[in-house]
Amino acid sequence: MVRAGLSAGRLAAAGAELADEAGFEQVTVSALARRFGVKAASLYSHVRSSDDLRTRIALLALEELADRAAHALAGRAGKDALTALADVYRDYAHEHPGRYAATRLRLDPETAAASAGGRHAEMSRAVLRGYDLAEPDRTHAVRLLGSVFHGYIALELAGGFSHSAPGSQESWERILDAVDATLRNWPTTPRTTAS
Repeated sequence: MVRAGLSAGRLAAAGAELADEAGFEQVTVSALARRFGVKAASLYSHVRSSDDLRTRIALLALEELADRAAHALAGRAGKDALTALADVYRDYAHEHPGRYAATRLRLDPETAAASAGGRHAEMSRAVLRGYDLAEPDRTHAVRLLGSVFHGYIALELAGGFSHSAPGSQESWERILDAVDATLRNWPTTPRTTAS
């Protein structure tokens, strides 16, 4: 019997809230069932498993984050766009730490292809148009942005910068200045490996 008011979308939204409160790794069908005051078996008509639930949360979070990023990037270019995109990721991670963790979930190729993940890559590439990079350097630069944004955010959320000066915000701004300078002065000759 399908319980009134429950749907896969509602469960994903409730799971996203639970992820923000307790941590993404704590989200299970059983934990969500307790939240709704129902038996876990009643949720399996909407989600197949805890992995399916986590995937749905990841897709929801990727969509939310892509929408925010698209709005923030509108009409911006160069360093202004770079900073806007970086700040969207960082702000979202602080507001929704569980959902942000969900965006890092490795999705199977078919699900990933149908997700908002492609929008994220497109937005990174749009930011990089302001730096006039050709392939394969544009791909290298997309990877640089992801590494800097997600690496810094992960360290910051883990408390890595909370007990030292200068403050985390100052470091963030200086790092974005350095990334901008790197992108404006991207090496034109590919490195060769020694034989």
